[in-house]
Order: sequence, then C-alpha cells, then structure tokens
Amino acid sequence: MNPSTPTYQLQPGKVRAEFFRLLPISLFVVAFGAAFGLAAVQAGLTPSQSILMSTTVFAGASQFAALDMWGTQVSVLPLIAVVFAINSRHLLMGASLYPMLRELPAGQRYGILLVLTDANWAVAAQEYQSGRRNLEVILGGGLVLWLAWLAGTLLGVYFGGLLQDPKALGLDMVLGCFLLAMALGGKKSPRVLVAWTVAAIASMFAYRWLPPNTHVVVGALAGGAVGYFWLDEVNGEVKGEASEEGSRA
Repeated sequence: MNPSTPTYQLQPGKVRAEFFRLLPISLFVVAFGAAFGLAAVQAGLTPSQSILMSTTVFAGASQFAALDMWGTQVSVLPLIAVVFAINSRHLLMGASLYPMLRELPAGQRYGILLVLTDANWAVAAQEYQSGRRNLEVILGGGLVLWLAWLAGTLLGVYFGGLLQDPKALGLDMVLGCFLLAMALGGKKSPRVLVAWTVAAIASMFAYRWLPPNTHVVVGALAGGAVGYFWLDEVNGEVKGEASEEGSRA
C-alpha cells in the first residue's frame, strides 16, 4: 500500500466521546475567556470585534499579548512576530502528531489542527506513546475547548465584572496540573526522564535570560534533541520513541 494513502478514519462516536471527556477542563477555559472578553473591551475593542477575535484566533496567550500592543495605531509586524513566538510551540506539537496526521486526508488533517490546543495534544501524544492512535481527541476535545473559549469571551464582554481575575482563584494552575498529570501518566524510562530534565533546565534558563515566551520552544527543542540522539533498542532494532517527550516540559 502506498504510505501516502490516507488510512485513518475519524469515528463520529469517538469524537463525541472525546468532546465530553474534555468537558470538565473546558469549564476552566470559560473563566479565562471571560477575563479576555473583559480585557478586550477595556482595551477598546467592540464586543463584536472581541468575539470575532476569539472565534478566528482561538489562542489565549496570543490574544492577551495582542491586547497589550493594541492602540489607535497597531504595529502589524511586531504584532505578528509576538504572536508567532508565543504560538511557535504548535510547530512542534503538529510535528509530534505527524505519524498519525499523515494517515488522514489533507482536508481533515489541516482542519482538525485549527482546534489543536495544549490539552488535547497532551492526551493524543500520551496515548500515541502507549500504542493507541487517537486523533478524535484533537477534534472532539478541541471543539469543546473552542466553544468554552467563545462562551467565556461572551461572558467577559457582557458580564466581565463577575470574574475579573481568575488567577486570584488559582484557576491559572488548572491547565498546568492537567498537562503534568498527562506527562506523569505516560511512558517512563531513563531516556524519557533525561529528556524531561534537560527540557526543564533549558526552559528555566530561557525563561530567565531570553525574550518572553521563548522558554517553551527552547525547552521543547532541548528535550526533543535528547529523544533524537538517544535511541532505544527494541528487539534488536534501534528505535526512538516519539520525540515529543521534551515538549511536555
């Protein structure tokens, strides 16, 4: 069979199951969507502009960064550079899922990446390490997180005073704890632990001395380098586990 021939078929029933699987984590996304909606209105965006931005961009940290640069005159090139730097981790996330994505028709492949987030990527990557292919979580989980972000933006635009500072309630730690749980639940070996350690150290150094948000990419590349050069030997063959272990840090 031609390796480029699509062989993965998305299962509607499983997409629905993954939608409800990530529903609990999406409730916390609503809180940060509300914070963005309020901040957007305070920055001078109209309610319709704020909602349109969340609908089409769907990138929380990038949207908050864009608000910091918003004004009567917007410098487009610096804005593009900042957004790219913050979201550049998606290049690595997409690459780590490529062994599965290449088995989808092109339209579905690029379509589901529109709703790729840290949360649904972590689930898909962990299950792939365990030998299970689950792209339905990218689509189903991504849709529920996208809808939650939109709902939160609507609440923030029209009822923003109800939740002005989610961090005061510790809600900013929810996604981090979720990703940590995914990492700890994955495959463990000396190779994986070294990749995590190298990624964590590199991230901390980058956080301290490099421009904002670059620590995510630096950590991912450092951990990924360990996975690339340290290959496992399985049944007499040298193989590398998916090199996304480093991008978890």
